Amino acid sequence: MSTPREVATGRYVALGRLRWVRGVIDQLGLLPVLLIGLLLFFSIASPNFFTRTNLSTILTQALFLIIVSVAQTLVLLTGGFDLSMGSSIALVSIVVGLQLLDHPDAPLTGLVIATLAAIAVATGIGALNGLFVSVFRVPPFIVTLAMMTAVSGVALKVSRGVPVFGLPGYFSSTLYTGKVLGIPVPWFVMVLVLLVMYLLLHWTRFGRYWYAIGSNAEAARLSGIAVRFYLFLAYAIAGVLVGVTGLLLTARVGSGEPTLGASFPLESIAAAVLGGVSIRGGEGNIFGAALGAVFLVMLRNGMDIMGISTYTQLIITGALLVVAVIIDNWVHRER
Repeated sequence: MSTPREVATGRYVALGRLRWVRGVIDQLGLLPVLLIGLLLFFSIASPNFFTRTNLSTILTQALFLIIVSVAQTLVLLTGGFDLSMGSSIALVSIVVGLQLLDHPDAPLTGLVIATLAAIAVATGIGALNGLFVSVFRVPPFIVTLAMMTAVSGVALKVSRGVPVFGLPGYFSSTLYTGKVLGIPVPWFVMVLVLLVMYLLLHWTRFGRYWYAIGSNAEAARLSGIAVRFYLFLAYAIAGVLVGVTGLLLTARVGSGEPTLGASFPLESIAAAVLGGVSIRGGEGNIFGAALGAVFLVMLRNGMDIMGISTYTQLIITGALLVVAVIIDNWVHRER
């Protein structure tokens, strides 16, 4: 039989969990409703939308954006954002492709070197962003915009503007169509990223410090938090996730692409903001960003099926980002 103290403790833990769930629901807002509405609309508009094959395609396409959106969320929580993620993915793709061409008949060596190269390149770019933002206090917009331009130029120069073809077959068969415990590798990696980042943000001091910095960097500094270090760390960890995404995307397309991931910066910010992550920093969660990524991919997929042009889709995506920011500003005014 439980003692009164054990009962009280259990109620306290349950209440804490309930408050966390309610907080997530509050941050998601109308997004789940919009997602269901979008699903119903496209299902009625086209009989080809609500099929097992198409829904599987949507989720497969979304998982890459989910990982990048999680990386973007980490930076947004600190009060910044990263416009260089797309060009980082492109450079990772080229570097991975060139490394694999050097090991056509050595699967283990090729996979290890390609993975290390992908993570090293993207982490280095993220670390440089973090260095300029945290140490030299250059605004994130300027830093990441400049980095986006420079890294894109490097990717085009290294590849001479053409894709790297002829990658070994073991690369895609392992990292895209391969399975771990019966789960496709990209899905396994995506779930692992969500789990690790959730634990990092909600069960360690790193997460508490990032939220504190995004809410009020000066107050965080006065309370003893090493603001510069944790800002640098946020951009570097985001770089790791971008490197993983670049590696998986290269395995999917089967070649090193100098323009791969070009739309990810805008889409990741839009997904995060739609999912309740504040553009001002200090508020949001990775699950909202993941749901926002699914929403955007489902929207694009439905528009493709309905024959809406790519240019119109870009206009709609940009408009969604503006609307999301307006809603974010309105919510903060109300609070």
